[in-house]
Amino acid sequence: MFDFVTKNKRLIQVVLAIIFLPFAFFGVDMYFRDMGGGQSVARVSGQVVSQEEFSRALRERQQAIQRAIEGRIDPALLDNPELRFATLESLVQRRLLLDRALGAGLTVAESHLKSAIRDVQLFRDDKGAFSFPLYEQFLRSEGMTPVTFEARMRQDLLLQQLSNGYAGNAFAPRAVVDLVMRLSGERRELSHATLAPEQFLAQVKLDPGAAKKHYDANAGEFRVPEQVRVDYVVLSIESLMQGIRIEPDEVKKYYDNNQRQFGVEERRQAAHILVSVEAGAEARQKARAKAEELYRQLQKKPAGFAEAAKKHSQDPGSAAGGGDLGTISRGMMKDVPEFEDALFKLKPGEISQPVETKLGFHLIRLTALQPARVKPFEEARGEIEKELAKQIAGRRFAELADNFNNVVYEQSDSLKPAADLVKTAPLQSGWITRANAEPPLNNPKLLAAIFSEETLRNKRNTEAIEVAPGLVIAARVIEYKPESTQPFDAVRAALEKRLALREASRLAAEEGRRQLAALRQGSPVKIGWSPPLVVSRDQENKEIPAPVVRHAFRMDVAKLPAYSGLTSPQGSYVLLRVTRAQEAEGVTPEKTKALSEQLRGVLARETMAAYVASLRQQGEVTIYKEQLEKKQ
Repeated sequence: MFDFVTKNKRLIQVVLAIIFLPFAFFGVDMYFRDMGGGQSVARVSGQVVSQEEFSRALRERQQAIQRAIEGRIDPALLDNPELRFATLESLVQRRLLLDRALGAGLTVAESHLKSAIRDVQLFRDDKGAFSFPLYEQFLRSEGMTPVTFEARMRQDLLLQQLSNGYAGNAFAPRAVVDLVMRLSGERRELSHATLAPEQFLAQVKLDPGAAKKHYDANAGEFRVPEQVRVDYVVLSIESLMQGIRIEPDEVKKYYDNNQRQFGVEERRQAAHILVSVEAGAEARQKARAKAEELYRQLQKKPAGFAEAAKKHSQDPGSAAGGGDLGTISRGMMKDVPEFEDALFKLKPGEISQPVETKLGFHLIRLTALQPARVKPFEEARGEIEKELAKQIAGRRFAELADNFNNVVYEQSDSLKPAADLVKTAPLQSGWITRANAEPPLNNPKLLAAIFSEETLRNKRNTEAIEVAPGLVIAARVIEYKPESTQPFDAVRAALEKRLALREASRLAAEEGRRQLAALRQGSPVKIGWSPPLVVSRDQENKEIPAPVVRHAFRMDVAKLPAYSGLTSPQGSYVLLRVTRAQEAEGVTPEKTKALSEQLRGVLARETMAAYVASLRQQGEVTIYKEQLEKKQ
């Protein structure tokens, strides 16, 4: 409900700083205290963070990111210094907090641990009950024993106790809540006019030698890095899957033995009418009475539910759509369990009596029902064939990988033997540089090998490099261009255009500031203003760029109309006119409470960060940079 807090985190931090002393944080120099460390990447209060522990944590974080974005990113991009430092930082923080929790005498009762494990959604069956087979299956997939998993869970629960102690004591003062509420609800009627550099190009007269002078003074801008074209051979699980045929009997056997895997849970299409509640018993009674009256009306005319939602519902997200909430499955409405319980008791077309939740009173209508089912065999066939082929290809990949690497190394003057081994033809790239290559060659380790002395000068194959899980590549340079500088004649036209646009941008800003001064003095100025639009801090606007909206809320609107101007990143000068400023409206106790909870969460995180920073000061934290940067 309050995207404003998320979108304006910087503003929130400034507001909090008005009330609280700023926290002290540590800079990047914390990572460069020590360059030793053997096979550990860090030492925290006398205990080491091993290379193995760090690599496992990094791999888990990379896999979590890939799952979250459904694999829509090159895995090579996830092995970067920023992610490695962030992963290590989380391990260091975890060690510091665990050390503090144990030192404070915090413990986790055996009953609490068992209850927490039983509550893990991943271990629940179709009926919502804890399933030991699912628990065992998870442990096997993660390569963990029950002892290892329970030890990790125990640590998590200890850290949760410590964290809750700080989160529970976080407090957002009413002055801060009121100020942020006022800021988030502000509206301004805004028009703008853009003076683009192209409008002033005709006025630009470049000195005849300007382009050559710039070229000579900035030779680095026109340098072309060394480039190569390569042949390369790919060994991948995906390519091995292409030639695998799964017998129909195997597909059917897998389906019969894994019925649970193909279950589709019950889903319900729902709509609702929300009557929100203000603070106080009397207001609550009025809201209940209104909801009950609506319920009586809808009992007489159920078909009017959508129209009633448009007219009466106080849920801005669904009211315009007739109260439609889309498709809901068990667990999706866990924040309002009363709503979910009522919805899953309804029959199609039925409307519930008023249901009270923390948001107010709901009238819920079940518009459609998709019962739980098991996918029929024919629907699941393709999915099973792909899974079985992937398993076979995975085993084949493991068998071929070592041989592939050996052939690439032992017959380093040609890629043909390696291509023959995996039954494929070498592929050929376009021109690539150390910093720019097409997938799947855009892997830092592979590019370093391609541009190495051994590969460039000695004309040898690169080693076989795993650029992603299940994807190995070996390459060989077939053509090389050394670093060079583009000749002046080749870049002259583009450079002259760039310099002209830069000068035109200066003229646009100069004219814009002249017009702005005239507007502020009340002098008549002919300007093609855009139609006025009402904008707010927390809502995106397609017609007006976000930097312009942000600038509008920094303007002094004591006297209207108010005028201002700014230079855009594209070099244009933008004039702004605010003709109306509105204070926040419709501030309900529920909105205030929700915002207060969000600010409380922000403050709790900031307080926890400060606490961790103080622990780093008190404890001994040493980072071994060489080991951290080592690619496994």
